[in-house]
Amino acid sequence: MPVEFLGIAATNDGSETGSRSGAAFDKEYTLRLARAHEDHGWDRVLFAYGSGSPDPAPAAAYIASRLDRLQILLAHRPNVSYPTYAAKTFATLDRISDGRLTVHFITGGNDHEQRREGDTLTKDERYARTREYIRIVKKIWTTREPFDHEGEHYRFHDFVSDVFPVQQPRPDVSFGGSSPAAYAAGGAEADIYCLWGEPLERTAEQIAAVKAAAAAAGRTDVPRIQVAFRPIIAPTEELAWEKAHRTVDAIRARKERGEATTVRHHRRGAPENTGSQRLLSIAEAGERYDRALWTPTAAATGGAGNSNALVGTPETVAQALLDYYDLGVDILSARGYDLLDDAIDFGRYVIPIVREEVAKRDAERAARGPQTLAAVR
Repeated sequence: MPVEFLGIAATNDGSETGSRSGAAFDKEYTLRLARAHEDHGWDRVLFAYGSGSPDPAPAAAYIASRLDRLQILLAHRPNVSYPTYAAKTFATLDRISDGRLTVHFITGGNDHEQRREGDTLTKDERYARTREYIRIVKKIWTTREPFDHEGEHYRFHDFVSDVFPVQQPRPDVSFGGSSPAAYAAGGAEADIYCLWGEPLERTAEQIAAVKAAAAAAGRTDVPRIQVAFRPIIAPTEELAWEKAHRTVDAIRARKERGEATTVRHHRRGAPENTGSQRLLSIAEAGERYDRALWTPTAAATGGAGNSNALVGTPETVAQALLDYYDLGVDILSARGYDLLDDAIDFGRYVIPIVREEVAKRDAERAARGPQTLAAVR
């Protein structure tokens, strides 16, 4: 199965290692970064969501109208709009992009961040709401007749949309999380299940949990698996590790100065979400795992989001990514700390190696028989 690469569609040049140089929405930088991904072999970019950040939907529409091939992963929190409104927004964006949209539904793992926008539900309640929300959106995308809905969180009558996606029957739905509630919701509803980069053994356990949840929900298929990393590459191993230690020093320096970017996800105390708790637990147990996984970047941010690194030469990092592909991961998410330059370098030096090796693996499996690929993956 061909591998896919997901990058980041940041709206400014700030990261965990440095403050942004301009406005939160820098239109020229947003386009330059997206174009760098399109020009260097990436498949899609993520427009992330934050309570005080620029709205990702119009930013995504801006990029979609200016680039021809790059696909869009739009993050969305169900608490910020009614599903009838959101479904129309997504369908319109799929039209603008000529069918290049995937929607990533975020349940929200931090009470403080959710309450910033008036969401006071508990975590389990949020997962139940997200599951209901996704089902409504899917139905709106695929239903031409008016319908009523009487659910736990949403009620409406005689609704039908007049705008439908280009993609038929609908765009893909993406979902993430590492708790039993997340596996249950995403296993039932997601086309793509997103995980943060963990050691291979732990990732295999999560993939098994997602597959079990999909089976428990009565599905005969399983979500595609996406795993996210922070690659730190350089021409030699020595230079890569020097760069890695400089990166962690910069993250720690920002945190010591109290700059908000490094702690946006959980500003008060220990993280509440299971994914961040897992990252911190892994970091406490060791700094290096498998071929290239390095945890001090996650520890330095308090497990904030996608934060485990892959460190080494392009060849080393590519081989590490192939280890995850061999587990059953076919969407590889990556972003560096110098967003623009790292996206270009990764596209130039890592992506071609991975694509070539995946093509070889798939050709060898196909030669051994039609059932081999399915059995391995």
